[in-house]
Amino acid sequence: MASTRQLKQRIRSVKNTKQITKAMQLVAASKMRRAQDAEKASAPYAEAASELLTYLSSQGVTEDHPLFSQRKIKSRLLVLIAADKGLAGAYNSNVFKAYIRELTADDKAGIKNETIAIGRRAAQFVARLKDTSVVGVYEDLPDQPTGSELHAILTTVRDKFVSGDVDAVDVLYTDFISSINQQVTQQRILPAGFEKTEVSREISNALYEPSVHEVLDGVTHRLVEAQIFQALLDARASEWSMRMIAMKNATDNASELADDLTLAMNKARQSAITQELAEISGGVEAMNE
Repeated sequence: MASTRQLKQRIRSVKNTKQITKAMQLVAASKMRRAQDAEKASAPYAEAASELLTYLSSQGVTEDHPLFSQRKIKSRLLVLIAADKGLAGAYNSNVFKAYIRELTADDKAGIKNETIAIGRRAAQFVARLKDTSVVGVYEDLPDQPTGSELHAILTTVRDKFVSGDVDAVDVLYTDFISSINQQVTQQRILPAGFEKTEVSREISNALYEPSVHEVLDGVTHRLVEAQIFQALLDARASEWSMRMIAMKNATDNASELADDLTLAMNKARQSAITQELAEISGGVEAMNE
């Protein structure tokens, strides 16, 4: 059995660790709420773009647009979104497993693929794989990326598709459903797609300047950008949520371990006191004989 001094040192170490994990839990909870608010705030923009594209597609103007071009998939671009850091439970490993499944499926189907890695852990993981073509790496993006930071990703995605280097672009990220439910999701962003919705009178009666085709071009590019932006926000909210849960579990485990060590220390102390009393009693009896 460990000595009382050793147990005290372990208890002190566990309590220090508990303070750290508790602080990290609170920070993660705060950042998760902010990321969740940002994710909700961007949703109306994508809905407005879908409504406008629903109307334009009904007019037949989307058929000739290069971003709507449907081709037989011989190659595709995968945009992999993971975290820059660990300590987020299975957040990174879950999306990496989905990524490996996609690579395996492409290999069996004879489809070539390229990858854009977003997040330091994603970049490190992809770099360890053989025969994987990486066309872009983006690390340390803020919780809410700005237009300039999204521009480089959007430009690569768009140019690869329009030039015919790839026939499809898919984003792999973790969708934020709730604070306790996150799911790895694959979303196809090119060829451009949108959810058809009911078109309001304002949209159908609007005048489009300078032309319908130029409006379509701008809206389509904005929609692809919004889809990437939404995926980044969802991924970041999921990351902070899973990190909050992981740190809460670590804090709870530290509390249980500290209690167990305290109990062991009390037992060791009681055993030492009992041993001392037995030795004193034995010594007294020996002197009386």
